[in-house]
Amino acid sequence: MSTILAAVHETYGVYLAQVGNPTPETPPAADKLMKLVRYFTWFVLLSGILGITYAGGRFAWEKWTGGSMESPKMVAGAMIGGIVATSAGTIMNAVIGS
Repeated sequence: MSTILAAVHETYGVYLAQVGNPTPETPPAADKLMKLVRYFTWFVLLSGILGITYAGGRFAWEKWTGGSMESPKMVAGAMIGGIVATSAGTIMNAVIGS
């Protein structure tokens, strides 16, 4: 069994060594795609700011009226969502590698 594996490794190792490392190339519509990504990033940041502001106002209202405290979960959720959204690029660079 080990001789078969050694023969397969030897045969395909020669072919795989010839494949080489391709150079990355920009896709044809990359500028339009990056513009869309920038718009989406702006929308995500704006929605995060609005979510935290709304949850903070609701937290103050619940505290003042003595209602049930549901808004701290909203604040925490908005903050965690913001952390994930702003670190998405870093996460993808770590996963994909450069």
